[in-house]
Amino acid sequence: MQHTPVLLREVLELLAPSKGEVFVDGTIGLGSHARAILEKIGANGKLIGIDADARNLKLARANLKKFSNVKFHRANFRELGNFVPPNSADGILLDLGLSSLHLDNAGRGFSFRNSGPLDMRFNSRQVLTAAGILNGFTENEIADIFFQFGEIRSSRKIARKVVEFRRKQKFLRTEDLVGIVEAKSLLPQIFQALRIAVNDELNSLEEGLLAAEKILKSNGRIAVISFHSLEDRIVKNFFRERKKTGVLEILTKKPVTPGSDEIQKNPRSRSAKLRVAKRLQRALKSSKDFPSL
Repeated sequence: MQHTPVLLREVLELLAPSKGEVFVDGTIGLGSHARAILEKIGANGKLIGIDADARNLKLARANLKKFSNVKFHRANFRELGNFVPPNSADGILLDLGLSSLHLDNAGRGFSFRNSGPLDMRFNSRQVLTAAGILNGFTENEIADIFFQFGEIRSSRKIARKVVEFRRKQKFLRTEDLVGIVEAKSLLPQIFQALRIAVNDELNSLEEGLLAAEKILKSNGRIAVISFHSLEDRIVKNFFRERKKTGVLEILTKKPVTPGSDEIQKNPRSRSAKLRVAKRLQRALKSSKDFPSL
């Protein structure tokens, strides 16, 4: 199974992978970006692929089976420092998008368009699900999730309806949630908010950026593709702060976005924003006892 990688040409141009280099794909997905990077770094290069989703990793392994210079790890990219030593990576890619595999798989509950269980976990080993939030969190906590992660002004009203529904029966399936929302135009934001909360995505991003900075070599590059304003704001602010302290040089003054041709071929790419920075300083602290790359 393959899928269309977003902003592939721009990622390769700005990350500029070369023969023999070490790269990290912190959200390897089905391996489409990774494949293109592997072809650039050649047999003497190395790629570390990380993903929290076991099914994604299985498919990535199958899609990249012809490459012997890849190591896979099932983890959130916030943990990449556990697998990659400081000052060792020439390039890092974080593609924060929800894959078509997630959206199209009704059994995962990511899409309001499909009937399925209210799950939304990237990592099936974790306990918290979307149903767990809707059935167990307080009205105020649910309203805060909708407001902070979905930027929904009517979050209090929707949270109240959630509590009214669960007094009669538990939330189990996506249609349970869809059914209580009067303004159907808000469904994308509601599902986004729950997904972010379930997977702790914004904290993961902040921690992942810090971890990425530590493992980059001098002149190493990090590319981040985000798909909504909350993620993009975190990346933009992180790059700006590190620029002020002389750690990073920002290579994209404005976020790079898909052209009309790419959007036409892959409509799900339309909200993508790519930001890239280069490390200027080596981390002062080194580490030992890491597994071999």
